[in-house]
Amino acid sequence: MSDIGAEAAEKQRNMLSKGPFQKFLRTIGPGFITGASDDDPSGIGTYSQAGAQFGFNVGWTMLFTFPLMAAIQEIAARIGRTTGRGISGNLCRHYPSSLIYFVVSLLFIANVINIGADLSAMADALRLLVGGPSSLYVVAFGVACVLAIVFLDYSRYVTILKWTTLSLFAYVAAAFMTNISWSDAIRGIVIPHVEWNRGFFETLLAILGTTISPYLFFWQASQEVEEAAIDPKAKPLKWAPWQSTGAFRRIRADTLIGMAFSNIIAIAIIVTTAATLHKTGAIEISSSTDAAKALEPIAGKFAFVIFAMGIIGTGLLAVPVLAGSAAFAVGEARRWPVGLERKPKEAIAFYATLAAAALLGMGIMFTPIDPIRALYWSAVINGICTVPVMVVMMLMTGRSDIMGEFPVQGWLRALGWVATSAMVVAVGGLALQWAY
Repeated sequence: MSDIGAEAAEKQRNMLSKGPFQKFLRTIGPGFITGASDDDPSGIGTYSQAGAQFGFNVGWTMLFTFPLMAAIQEIAARIGRTTGRGISGNLCRHYPSSLIYFVVSLLFIANVINIGADLSAMADALRLLVGGPSSLYVVAFGVACVLAIVFLDYSRYVTILKWTTLSLFAYVAAAFMTNISWSDAIRGIVIPHVEWNRGFFETLLAILGTTISPYLFFWQASQEVEEAAIDPKAKPLKWAPWQSTGAFRRIRADTLIGMAFSNIIAIAIIVTTAATLHKTGAIEISSSTDAAKALEPIAGKFAFVIFAMGIIGTGLLAVPVLAGSAAFAVGEARRWPVGLERKPKEAIAFYATLAAAALLGMGIMFTPIDPIRALYWSAVINGICTVPVMVVMMLMTGRSDIMGEFPVQGWLRALGWVATSAMVVAVGGLALQWAY
């Protein structure tokens, strides 16, 4: 690409060239960060509520969703790496403008609400740890995330995101500090259990909606474009088919590792809350901070602190991803210059959209809107948005005029359609609940 892109690529190679862990960080990329950001404070709240209400009996849902989320995320990544454009960039060139504006508008609204709910959860977690005003912490976290994503060099920013994923190990630590019957936990993970009642199916819908969200598709596809842009040797596979073998192998490994990491953390949260909150009957958990507060008298002060710190760390990872995916979606739809490797003055509209998403999310804290109710409606909007996005993605990846000689085929395509069908059923189930 440009000299700036080559310089950024060289910086990233230099920063990640020492030590075994740094070498591991160099091999992982958009898929790993995407998977980690899936466990944001709102996701933590969903998994905590599932474990508190139904114990170990919902652990199997993580094994069920893993191949589905891995497949759809790999498909999103292939769109970006093959075409050199993100999902919005392809939609606006091959599909009616009404569809792209509908999808992008829903995505932007859902992301803003999700940002607000995540910032609120982070602020509440910090208030639980050190006291002080939540509103001040919301502003501080929001401003810090925007400044980091706008003004840090792309290579340094991506490195920070990768290191931030370590905060998720807080939930693995919390699990091992809890007295867990591992035989019961493993049984719940490997043996599907279904309870034929409305509450159980609502929880299943919530878990599916949490693990498969449209902002994750937009982010990973756009980051594949970004990663290729800073590498002067990389070209879109549509125009450089000889690079496909290595690129697809890396994408698959990166995505599988990222989604497996995401699900391991989710399992840790479910088994921790199942062994503590469910066991003692504390099932009224409506947020991640509720789970942290409820853990303290049961699992001890240290488990509470670890859980609360994890909420803050995951929020610092998820908020930039939510704001960034909204900016990529809007910017590509409008055909603006986009990209985190660009300087702010080179992509003013892109960065302004990113900042606006974060600021609007912060603003929710200062309105009468209940963050927990906002989170519920965010999930609803995400579910509605996910279905057309996944359908169009699957159709898009079968078109040779878009994917060239690399359409998605075989078992990956089959899994993509299974994931899409699962989301259609989930949204249909939610509609039936509203109707009755």
